[in-house]
Amino acid sequence: MKRKTKFWTRAWQVALAVVATIFAVYPVWFVVIASGRGSGRLYTMNLAGMFFPLEWTFNNYQIMLFQQPFLTWAKNSLMVASLTTIGCLLIATSAAFAFSRMRFYGRQWGLVLFLAIQSFPGVLSLVPIAQLLTAMGLYANHWGLVMAYVTGTLIFTTMNLKGYFDTIPIDLEEAAMIDGCGPVQSFILIALPLARPAIAVTALFAFMGGWGEYVLASVLIPAPELKKTAMVALYKLANDINVDWGLFAAGAVMIIIPVLIVFLFLQRYLEGGLTLGGVKG
Repeated sequence: MKRKTKFWTRAWQVALAVVATIFAVYPVWFVVIASGRGSGRLYTMNLAGMFFPLEWTFNNYQIMLFQQPFLTWAKNSLMVASLTTIGCLLIATSAAFAFSRMRFYGRQWGLVLFLAIQSFPGVLSLVPIAQLLTAMGLYANHWGLVMAYVTGTLIFTTMNLKGYFDTIPIDLEEAAMIDGCGPVQSFILIALPLARPAIAVTALFAFMGGWGEYVLASVLIPAPELKKTAMVALYKLANDINVDWGLFAAGAVMIIIPVLIVFLFLQRYLEGGLTLGGVKG
């Protein structure tokens, strides 16, 4: 009886895992199939064609690469996402280390303020951010968009890194200081190498935030076609009167590729960073 119950429990677990996998994978597979249709349709009434590529052509990819300025859009997105990642890492690592290791006046209130700002609806900050960038001469400029992204993701990245620094024994840094290292040297030579998993997670989230964000990019870069990021350009492409869904799907597939490359590059660090980053508050 117990063995029979165990069997049905395992069967339900496998069935739920299969259903969850289908719901997670099929939307991506649907877009891949649609990107190879030459008729510009998003879907087909043929049941088999909904799951298998009965017709396939690379014309949509060729048009996006050589007739549409997709490479320019992708270059803009790559520049913004890369600078956002670098900016977040430079500021968040040092800020997180300071909150983790140093005891200064206003430290606890600073952490509380971080949480309060994080809970503030981001959409409401669009107008003041646009006003600030206009006053600085950075409105409709990629550098202004990078500044907005860095400040928007800085709180999460700082809190994530702070949690990881809390798990690193302070004795290692104290031992390095006894051997002659200063605070900055112990941070660079001891803390940063040990925090590589959390830094990898931070880099991935910062890159994804700069690469796939739409709302801020559409408001802060109301510029000519060639200055748009890939996500904004694709949305505009889908809003045309006659939408060629095959082109849209091909662009969506190509947008996924850089994120997959970054994910695969950082994959060996991600598990440790995600599981250890929140051990201590």
